[in-house]
Amino acid sequence: MISTRYLLPISILLLFALVPTVIHSYLGLTKNDGRTVSHINAVLNGINSIPSNRLPIWGQETFDSYDWLERFYRDDQGHNVRLFVGRSFDHKRLYHHPELALSYARDLGDQTIQHLPGHPSITVTVLKNPTKNGLAAYALVYDDKFIDNPIIHQLHDSLHLLIGARKPMTLFYVADDSFPRDAPFDQSTAAKILASAVNDFLSQ
Repeated sequence: MISTRYLLPISILLLFALVPTVIHSYLGLTKNDGRTVSHINAVLNGINSIPSNRLPIWGQETFDSYDWLERFYRDDQGHNVRLFVGRSFDHKRLYHHPELALSYARDLGDQTIQHLPGHPSITVTVLKNPTKNGLAAYALVYDDKFIDNPIIHQLHDSLHLLIGARKPMTLFYVADDSFPRDAPFDQSTAAKILASAVNDFLSQ
């Protein structure tokens, strides 16, 4: 039995603990910035694209994404760059090893943090195969800021995430399976496509 003198503080703690549950589970409060991935041009850096053949439900099931696209951009040298952009209120679904879903069965064990050329504020995670050609790179945007460490970001923003309306995170992901392993990322078509896609999106 709990002493009555502890009843008030325990009740207050329980009510405080219920706040996130009510906000996210019952009310489902979200705050959207009005942006959409459809604003990203089908022609980026002078390169035409074609959409992938994934069904609309794929992005929802894989990333809990309510707004996403996937396209293939092919340059004059024959590099076929795949671009995925997806938005979700479930941040972990986007930042937790997106390459497992978007570059399935490829060994991308070498990981570095870089910046897009000409865009020092854009932090990019670059993934390469240790011995073979090919690369993938992704950037995460939340509240107009680029996130280089999403776990630290969520720790810093944990109070807001608990009691405030959820805001979407956006994942930009590019992959070029034929890019030479020893070539610098900042000279790749993938880097140019990624920079153009980010610019188009943030210009809304």
